[in-house]
Amino acid sequence: MKFVVVLVTVPYDKSKKIINLLLTKKLAACVNKIKTIESFYWWGNKICNDKETLLVIKTKKILFEKIVKEIKKVHPYKVPEIISIEINNGNKEYLDWIKEVTI
Repeated sequence: MKFVVVLVTVPYDKSKKIINLLLTKKLAACVNKIKTIESFYWWGNKICNDKETLLVIKTKKILFEKIVKEIKKVHPYKVPEIISIEINNGNKEYLDWIKEVTI
């Protein structure tokens, strides 16, 4: 079984809604919330910057598309950042726990 870390940037006031959604639906085993990051990016032919929250989601790779679908339902951005990074190695007990607590 393969596992991933999913990274999502979101306005702070929307973060708990996404966290609760993913945990309630058992799409994520754990979500870390990094309260304030500053993002710099291109949008509408100009460089923008905003304060955001970064969600670090641990889950099974097979659940990624479901996570994207659920997040897009409630995320306020037109093009939300939702990316995954495959976990190549990890503590076996931790990975077993992810497997156990997600659908």
